[in-house]
Amino acid sequence: MSELELLTVATRNGHKTQEIAEMLKERFVVRDLSGIAEAPEIEETGKTFAENAALKAVGISRVVPGMVLADDSGLEVDVLGGAPGVHSARYAGVQGDDAANNEKLIEALKGRPEAERRGRFRCVLVLAREGKVLAEFSGAVEGHLLEKPRGRVGFGYDPLFVPKGFAETFAELGPEVKNKLSHRARALDGLMEWLAGR
Repeated sequence: MSELELLTVATRNGHKTQEIAEMLKERFVVRDLSGIAEAPEIEETGKTFAENAALKAVGISRVVPGMVLADDSGLEVDVLGGAPGVHSARYAGVQGDDAANNEKLIEALKGRPEAERRGRFRCVLVLAREGKVLAEFSGAVEGHLLEKPRGRVGFGYDPLFVPKGFAETFAELGPEVKNKLSHRARALDGLMEWLAGR
């Protein structure tokens, strides 16, 4: 087997890196920005997942050699007009406070019947090298939101989100199942197809 290529994921989110590394382990050695001192903080000023992913991929690829993959993803709830959307990680005001974000979402959907609790996880991936976008991929998984969290694995809104066709939340299904059907898995499938055709 040929030597694995290095892929830098433009994030310091260990959960996200672990998910991507698990799904791409046969093709890449995956690292993130946590050990790269020269990697700047990229402000996510985009109005869409695609804009934010491109900002991160291009910005980091200017200072890190090789291919850089940036992911912007989140939860879109129909009855909330697509919120939390691009603000998913900081919905309650503090970046990455999963418990507070879930609590705010539970409150926002309080009293809503299941038919009004529909939403989806959406992911956009942008691949860049030397400050130029090489390709963009997206994926989504439909489902509905519970009134109370269930399950102990996963992160973010996983304990509230039940994917279509299942009775369990992402936090109950665990990584093996989630990594096959998640929004990120679907976007990564697109990436792998693109790489295969290079």
